[in-house]
Amino acid sequence: MIGKLDDYLRFNQLALDLRAQRQQLLASNIANADTPHYKARDIDFNSALQGALARTTPPAGVMAGTDPAHINNALASQDMLPNGTPVLYRQPVQGAVDGNTVDMDVERNQFADNAIRYEAGITMINSQIKGLLAAIQGGS
Repeated sequence: MIGKLDDYLRFNQLALDLRAQRQQLLASNIANADTPHYKARDIDFNSALQGALARTTPPAGVMAGTDPAHINNALASQDMLPNGTPVLYRQPVQGAVDGNTVDMDVERNQFADNAIRYEAGITMINSQIKGLLAAIQGGS
């Protein structure tokens, strides 16, 4: 029974998790807009979600820790999100003298778009939970 509930909520759970991680990347880009040689980073959300849905085991290259005292794989944490999604570098529209590739207009737009989609995901999960509660309680 629990497995069926997990499957029912899995898509939106994975989507929200990826959106939250992407929001952190976008916020980091905005925070480093004035840092020389900083390269803007992002993920391909669609392929990341498809990969997360297809994956049932930890991704290759990311070591599973069996003890909280274990040291995380530093390479994986820099080039991949914790779920194994590769972090890509955004292609600059216009070069900067200091080598920074953050375009604030692009970052703000992506940040706002991602935030709105995150809120829509929360609304979807709330709707699913309300539907489950209505089914359990026998009401509408």
